[in-house]
Amino acid sequence: MGFSTDDALAPKVSEGFHLSDLDPATTPGLSADDNLDKEFAQHDDELGELQENLFASKAGSVLVILQGMDTSGKGGMIERLLKPMSPLGTRVVAFGAPTKEEREQDFLWRVRPHLPKAGEIAVFDRSHYEDVLIQKVESMADPAEIERRYAAISDFESEIAASGTTIIKVFLHISREFQYENLVERLTNPEKMWKYDPADLVARSKWEEYMTAYQIAMERTSTDDAPWYVIPGDDKTYARMVVKHLLVDALRDLERPWPGLGEGVDADEELEKLKKS
Repeated sequence: MGFSTDDALAPKVSEGFHLSDLDPATTPGLSADDNLDKEFAQHDDELGELQENLFASKAGSVLVILQGMDTSGKGGMIERLLKPMSPLGTRVVAFGAPTKEEREQDFLWRVRPHLPKAGEIAVFDRSHYEDVLIQKVESMADPAEIERRYAAISDFESEIAASGTTIIKVFLHISREFQYENLVERLTNPEKMWKYDPADLVARSKWEEYMTAYQIAMERTSTDDAPWYVIPGDDKTYARMVVKHLLVDALRDLERPWPGLGEGVDADEELEKLKKS
C-alpha cells in the first residue's frame, strides 16, 4: 500500500504524548514490503510543481522548523527536502548562538526578519525554541522567564499563522546510540571532521535534561495552528520522507489556479506585438 500522508500526520504531539514512548529506531507506517528509497522519491515532481504554484500565486507561505539533538540530520534533511524545488521562493536560515546585539533584544527579535513572505517556503535549522531548550537546561534564563517564553512563542506562532503562514514544527528524535555513531564518524572521517564541535559532548552529557526540556516545550507549544511532529530519526531516509509528506500536504492545501496575465494585458495583442518584434 505504501506510506501515506495520514502516516506522516500521525506523530503529531497531542495531549498525553510522551517522548519516551517513541522508539527513535522505528519507522511507523512503513511496511516490510515498502521500498524506502522509492517512497522517498515518489513526490519529487509534485513537490516542485506545488512550490512553483505557491511562488506564482502568493496564496500563502510555509515555515518549516527543524529541531533535534546534534547529529540528528537537520542539514541533510534540508538539502534533500529542497532539492526538487527552485531556489526562487525557498529560504534556509540557520540559527546559532545569539550575538551581543541579539541578546540585548527580546528573544523573538532575531527571528522576525526571517519569516517567509507570501509565496515563500522558509526552513529554520534550529529556531526560537533554543531559548526554551538550551537556555533552560543550562540555566541561562530563570524559570519565570522560560515560562513567559512558552506563552510568547504560542502568541507569536498564532500571529504568524493568522497572517497566512502554514507552520510545520519537526523534532528529529534520535537515540543516544545513534548520536554516538555519528560523533565517532565526525572524529575519525576526515571528510566529516569539520562538523565536529566539542560542545556536542556537553549537550550529550545532559541528554535526559534535554529530553525533558523538549517534552515540556512541545507540550506547551503544540497547537492546531502550529503543531509539533516527533519523527523517529535513526533512519535518516525515513525521517526525510516523513517531512517531505508533511510539506507536500501543506502545499496541496495552498494550491490555487495558476495566475493569468496581469490586469489590462491582452494575450492576442501581446502576441501580435511579439510577431512584429
